[in-house]
Amino acid sequence: MVPANGVDLCVETFGDRDHPALLLIGGAASAMDWWEDDFCRRLADGGRLVIRYDHRDTGRSTAYPVGYPRYTAADLVGDALGVLDALGIARAHVVGLSMGGGIAQRLAVEDPCRLLSVTLMSTSPGDVEEPAASSDAGGTPSDPVETDWSDRDAAVDRLVADVIACGGKFTADERHLRELAGRIFDRTTDMAASQTNHWLAADTGAPIRERLATITMPALVLHGTVDPFFSMAHAQALAREIPGARLVPLEDVGHENPPAAVWDVVTAEILRHTS
Repeated sequence: MVPANGVDLCVETFGDRDHPALLLIGGAASAMDWWEDDFCRRLADGGRLVIRYDHRDTGRSTAYPVGYPRYTAADLVGDALGVLDALGIARAHVVGLSMGGGIAQRLAVEDPCRLLSVTLMSTSPGDVEEPAASSDAGGTPSDPVETDWSDRDAAVDRLVADVIACGGKFTADERHLRELAGRIFDRTTDMAASQTNHWLAADTGAPIRERLATITMPALVLHGTVDPFFSMAHAQALAREIPGARLVPLEDVGHENPPAAVWDVVTAEILRHTS
């Protein structure tokens, strides 16, 4: 646990502290466990200090009352910087997925001196007309009325169902997902808050899309071709509007953290990009 941006965040690192830092920023309502241990180790074995963390209101990090987050999307951006500050890291490569990709875009525009590079996964610049995304953050919030988040079996069932619904051809088998979801339940301070509050945090920042052209750091866009929330049009818009950005489609991958079947491709692309 580290103090960061006025809250306590749970942080874990993989690799040598002397290696370049690589910060992984997850999606809305996502504890750091969705960046799987072996995925992180692969990146660390490539010579990176890999950092994952629980957003506020997920995992072991500071939790707020259900329905009353008392923070904004800008605070989630500040949390990412707070993690780097807490670890004494001046600059890092940043990888953001879904909502985390939105955070990464804002960091690249507003705090470029802290980033060595940016990788955007399963995310959007916003305002992509056709086809429309279901939600600017990616995905849809789970309904706390439908799920008893205090019941371990019910919570695990819902988390697994959501992953499968968002996934693609290579989404992990149900047994593996249940083990992962069970671990998340066991270490989460307040499951109901974790699956509710991010969706209620107001976005008080100025629209980011018109400022993407100001990004000068190396940018990589990784995007599943069967993402049900953000079609490839969103990835193409990012790659088109960020100068020099490189787009790598992930065939038959959905809106999900990289499934093991594509780890070879994803880790190779990230390591190449951050070399």
